Amino acid sequence: MSKAAHSHNIAPSKISQKIYFLRGHRVMLSTDLAGLYGVEPRALIQAVQRNIERFPADFLFHLTADEHKNLKSQFVISSWGGARSAPYAFTEQGVAMLSSVLRSRRAVEVNIAIMRSFVRLREMLATNQKLRRKIEDMEKRYDTKFQIIFATIESMLADEDLPKRDIGFHAALAKPKRSDS
Repeated sequence: MSKAAHSHNIAPSKISQKIYFLRGHRVMLSTDLAGLYGVEPRALIQAVQRNIERFPADFLFHLTADEHKNLKSQFVISSWGGARSAPYAFTEQGVAMLSSVLRSRRAVEVNIAIMRSFVRLREMLATNQKLRRKIEDMEKRYDTKFQIIFATIESMLADEDLPKRDIGFHAALAKPKRSDS
């Protein structure tokens, strides 16, 4: 089977769903990564621990019990049948470093797919930032126009309080026509 055909088995949407935002970083959990790589979570962590010098604190961190509990409640991660301890979180750089620790063909393909997912996520966030700025600019431009409209409406409503003159023909107010006879 060709590499291109084999890497299509890794759905980008499946990877994107496994990227979380923790401690100011976009991360993937060791349990999710192990599933993608097709290895046991403990085997993944053992490989990392054998090469711990490659994983500084900004590449890898251990979730606190509270963070793990929060993730379990937020995303309905099973509280039984898996590891009872909190997983590790790998930042994008940590996931990239995994490719030097896990050397299987599957690991290389998964890493390529994950890196592409991180890039797509960054592009989406940049697009959303641009969109947000455009909306804010439009709001500023239209705020002044709407202020004029609201001021006009307010003045029209204020005019309603003034006594109104009846419109139309009123016989009592009509002057009789003069006759020249």
